[in-house]
Amino acid sequence: MEFLANPETWLIPLLTLTLLEIVLGIDNVIFISILAGKLPKEKQAKARRTGLLLAFVTRVALLFSISWLMSLTKPLFSLPIVDHALTGRDLILLLGGLFLIGKSVTEIHHKLEGDDGEANPAGGSAVSFNAVIVQILLLDVVFSLDSVITAVGMVKELWIMIAAVILSLGVMLAAAASISDFVNRHPTVKMLALSFLILIGVTLVGESLGQHIPKGYIYFSMAFAFLVEMLNLRLRSKPAHPVELRQSVK
Repeated sequence: MEFLANPETWLIPLLTLTLLEIVLGIDNVIFISILAGKLPKEKQAKARRTGLLLAFVTRVALLFSISWLMSLTKPLFSLPIVDHALTGRDLILLLGGLFLIGKSVTEIHHKLEGDDGEANPAGGSAVSFNAVIVQILLLDVVFSLDSVITAVGMVKELWIMIAAVILSLGVMLAAAASISDFVNRHPTVKMLALSFLILIGVTLVGESLGQHIPKGYIYFSMAFAFLVEMLNLRLRSKPAHPVELRQSVK
């Protein structure tokens, strides 16, 4: 095949887009992990796999509907308050952002009230498997739309876009269980993750209203906050100093 003779023409775009797809997919994995954590233990892995596979199907379907996707950039109507003409893409981002904010705020409220909605001791669960999957699917559409538009803007070959989505899905499937266990094992990390999702939701709403927020600022803020939390976790895991122990005994 001719393209194999010139790997520099497709390998670098493929690797770059795959890395970007993984970065854009991390917030999706976190959201899926939090929702799956509300189910009984034996159903959580299935919910994570189903959610990620739905994300894959959604992204590939959108890639094959590029002409329709590009039509979403046509203005539909204007909002005099923000002086911005909303497109189909803007509407999806607006509704998805509001849903993400509302869902994250609700989860934080449940955490503060001591009710996570997880499976009860009797074996029932506060939410059904299908309800969790529907919520995951709604957010998959929002995250996939942003991801696919990014892919279309970076490369022209459809097969490179699909290959990048497949590779990123493999990485996320391999990491989903570890990310889920880590988030659910540390309540403060779960709270931080929910705060990240609120930040992402606000960003989506802002972009839908014509307020461009550079992604670099968002990801730097999230990375910095995560680094600080990792330092806090390491500090809390260290054994107490003998002097501190004596003071606590007194």
